[in-house]
Amino acid sequence: QVQLVESGGGLMQAGGSLRLSCAASGLTISSLAMGWFRQAPGKEREFVAFITRGGGNYADSVKGRFTISRDNAKNTVYLQMNSLKSEDTAVYYCAASSGVVVPTSRFGYNYWGQGTQVVVSS
Repeated sequence: QVQLVESGGGLMQAGGSLRLSCAASGLTISSLAMGWFRQAPGKEREFVAFITRGGGNYADSVKGRFTISRDNAKNTVYLQMNSLKSEDTAVYYCAASSGVVVPTSRFGYNYWGQGTQVVVSS
């Protein structure tokens, strides 16, 4: 059974930092595309970052502030979020895909975590 479990969310003041974790079981992240998405109230789920064996990329809104990484030994993906802004407030979801064609699109991901809430106060 595949499980992705996010943790690390919480309440933070603007300008602060948080690190989200996504612990995977039932699959091996080193061979997959791993993504982070977020969904704010009343908005669609949007791409934040992805990482594959060939590299990764970020949404323009987080580029230079967020960093995605993974620890294959721990089968865990991370999202380091620095210089947080109020507009970063959302539920953050981890996702995995064995064959995503467009890694910035949520429709290509097979597996999703339950999400972790991030609230940034201004």
